[in-house]
Amino acid sequence: MATPDEFAAIDMRVGTVLRAEAFPEARKPAIKLDIDFGPALGVRRSSAQITVHYTPDSLVGRQVVAAVNLGTRRIAGFESQVLVLGAMPAATEVVLLAPDHPVPNGTRIA
Repeated sequence: MATPDEFAAIDMRVGTVLRAEAFPEARKPAIKLDIDFGPALGVRRSSAQITVHYTPDSLVGRQVVAAVNLGTRRIAGFESQVLVLGAMPAATEVVLLAPDHPVPNGTRIA
């Protein structure tokens, strides 16, 4: 089990998707995202395996929740800087987490 301090160490923030495109080079179906996390964090990139419910066009302008301090991961030559969070009702199915109402980019999740 994680302690409350370990959980608090994960920096989760809200950001708005600025750009999304298919990522055919990825081993598993994925979408490349450019996400604006506000002035403090700027724009970060992510590769997200969210193709069951989302297309690139449906994601632009949408707010998402991401863990922003887990380090980078290289996926098929692409540097994924944040981990976009979602519920997983099945192993290959992701439903994105998002606030019920718009909030400023960079807002912390607590």
